[in-house]
Amino acid sequence: MTDVPPCCCADWVAGLARDHARQLAAVARREGLAAADALDVVQDAFHTLLARSDQAALRDRPADAARVLTAIVRNAARNARRRHHRARPHVQLVDAALASADAAPDAQLDQAETSAQLAGCLASLAELHRSVVALRVLSELSGDEAARALGLTENHVAVLLHRARKQLERCMLRATG
Repeated sequence: MTDVPPCCCADWVAGLARDHARQLAAVARREGLAAADALDVVQDAFHTLLARSDQAALRDRPADAARVLTAIVRNAARNARRRHHRARPHVQLVDAALASADAAPDAQLDQAETSAQLAGCLASLAELHRSVVALRVLSELSGDEAARALGLTENHVAVLLHRARKQLERCMLRATG
């Protein structure tokens, strides 16, 4: 940023900020910036306005000053949104992970079918068995943690998990057999 020459326009700028800061921040937000970034853009817009060569003439025309500030904020917000450092980093082609040769379409299809079958088998379990499987297998909680979450004893959770696994195994065998 360029240095702003000293001027005796603090009251003028304070009045502009008081009257238009909220609307200017809303303009920046509509352009896709977060609230904190929008406030930064508004502050930079006031700094830019003060550095303009025609700022003295704008003091007598507050409506024009507000329009200039709006244009500055809109452009700065668009530029901030487009900046490279806000975008996702590009991955060089040589660094990109290529699909493995063993992930053939047939294998992926088989895996998708198995996942769908397992989801169906999980849905067929009783609610308590499904909860035990979700906590112990999917959430990877210990037996004690799952027991506390369900209000059961640790041994009861172990028995329920064993039974649920057996039911899932039988269901999967029926689905594939």
